[in-house]
Amino acid sequence: MESGHIVKSFDDDLGQIESLLLEMGGLVETQISEAVQALMDRDVELGEKIRGNDRRVDDLEVQINELTIRTLALRQPMAEDLRAVVTALKVAANLERIGDYAKNIAKRTSVLAQAPQIGSYRTTIKRMSKLVQDMVRDVLDAYVARDSQTAEDLRLRDEEVDQLHNTLFRELLTYMMEDPRNITPCLHLLFIAKNIERMGDHTTGIAEQVYYLVTGTQLDEDRPKSDMTSYMSAEPEASRH
Repeated sequence: MESGHIVKSFDDDLGQIESLLLEMGGLVETQISEAVQALMDRDVELGEKIRGNDRRVDDLEVQINELTIRTLALRQPMAEDLRAVVTALKVAANLERIGDYAKNIAKRTSVLAQAPQIGSYRTTIKRMSKLVQDMVRDVLDAYVARDSQTAEDLRLRDEEVDQLHNTLFRELLTYMMEDPRNITPCLHLLFIAKNIERMGDHTTGIAEQVYYLVTGTQLDEDRPKSDMTSYMSAEPEASRH
């Protein structure tokens, strides 16, 4: 009888942890969407709201950490149950970082609201952020469903985010070389693009944890990674006539 009570208590604790994780994930999805919307609309007020809302994401991570540590201490889970608790800690940490990157995008809204529009960055940034937002939603669905196949597939989807980041990086470098007045806004846009690319990396990290949770094995560490911005050189284009 006592064993059944312990199992139910653990299940209740894990259910509460997962509920908090899903709330945290929903907030982070909204943060991504609103941060990019603030940037596109040059909406400084919305940018400030996002920065304030990030505190709720941080608070949820603290709650999850406290609950998981208490669960580990009181229930002493083993095998798959232990993986479930440890995975929750890691998922929360990745979600918190994604929220931080969204906040960092929002911080730059006030600067870029004063700058002239440059090139076609808007289309690329919107596409990158939509890809990442969909990945966050799908990885949380995979977590709840214990779906290792979706988790594995998500790693491949991050490659498209990397490729878009590479494309935008080259485009912005060109604008900076063409006109020094573009340097400041383009630098902010480069940081924004990198923030979105890193969101994709953290989402991939969650996918890897979900796969481990379900299968008990790690995915191959040599996942496809197409972000080449660390190796690119800024060579001026041939003069145009």
